[in-house]
Amino acid sequence: MTSILPPVDLPLDSILPDEPLLLMGAGPVPVSQKVAMANSVVINHLGDTMNQVIERVRVMSQYVFQTESKHIIGVAGPGSAAMEMAITNLVWPGRKVLSVQNGFFSGRLAEMAQRNGGDVTLYDVPLGEGASPEKVEALLKSNDFDVLTIVQGETSCTVWNDQLAQITQMAHEYGVLTIVDAVCTLSTMPLEMDNWKVDVVITGGQKGLASIPGVSLIAFSEHVWPVIIERTAPMPHWCLDVRLARQFWEEKGYHYTAPVSGILALHEALRQVCLETLEKRFARHKMCSLALQSAVEAMGLELFVQSKSRLNSVVGINLPQGVDGKQVLKTMSDLYKVEISGSFGLPIVRIGQMGEQSRAHNLFRTLHALGMSMKYSGASIDLPSGMAALERALNVTGNVTA
Repeated sequence: MTSILPPVDLPLDSILPDEPLLLMGAGPVPVSQKVAMANSVVINHLGDTMNQVIERVRVMSQYVFQTESKHIIGVAGPGSAAMEMAITNLVWPGRKVLSVQNGFFSGRLAEMAQRNGGDVTLYDVPLGEGASPEKVEALLKSNDFDVLTIVQGETSCTVWNDQLAQITQMAHEYGVLTIVDAVCTLSTMPLEMDNWKVDVVITGGQKGLASIPGVSLIAFSEHVWPVIIERTAPMPHWCLDVRLARQFWEEKGYHYTAPVSGILALHEALRQVCLETLEKRFARHKMCSLALQSAVEAMGLELFVQSKSRLNSVVGINLPQGVDGKQVLKTMSDLYKVEISGSFGLPIVRIGQMGEQSRAHNLFRTLHALGMSMKYSGASIDLPSGMAALERALNVTGNVTA
């Protein structure tokens, strides 16, 4: 047995920054005071109060997912755990899967399908582009697929699959079940689960919904539900088995000890989405993101993706020649207390526009921090022009509405 005592004399304050960082990266995002307060409460995971919370979460989620389906399940884990729940319940040895791959996270769906024994065909979309419905249809015609996986927004390279609705409706016509990753897009832009004939939608709490990390949501259509309930193939996962999870989420029974504090936080986050309404929330996110994009360009920087396929939820910015992205991030964090994201091997930095990030005061602070940090790293930046462009864009209706 070791006789060395761990560093119990050092409080958490000794490693946390003196001032909380403004989280403007690809997630997690800042949370409201009500969400933070809800996350501090612990209740019985099997009591009547929890049953009422779960029912309210389900009803509010139906609005956010735009579905009449009651099959909405929470996952004690990150968005990737919700991904795995979707995959492991619909993919087993012998199932044929078409995976539309735009980057790192859509590639993760393909990897999960392979790990579950699926026969995976990749549609590798050129970098910086959205998926082509024509190419998807050609692949659907070429094989008898069971499942199609696709992201609405590829967080890693900031690409938006702008023809998602056409692709999922087409897959439905071909009898193919669709899994859509909406981890960074749900509640930031339209996604109509029922109208678009999507069978499974995945999201995380810590991005567009502006809740805490570690509690995710997944919605299953009425169309796909019998496939899950009636499967005879062995289920390799216990925690992620939807047939077990529904005992808690639909039948007020026991599955495992639920993350009650995180579910309470998610309840408050969903309530705030509903109070704002999706229509107003979509408009706020679009206005703020487009304002940020115009300001970045006015400052002399280039955006990574062309406008047609550009994701508004996470904005990719090309690093100027000779500029060290890690140094830019460090300066922003250390000096300006603003944190944005690097990339997965691409010469870009990424700024999030999800939930509470999409507020005017956050944009002004972030743009100033980005511009000054770029200048310190050797880039030629016209910060006054960028700030002026941001102010013009946010005041387009005569007052700042974000």
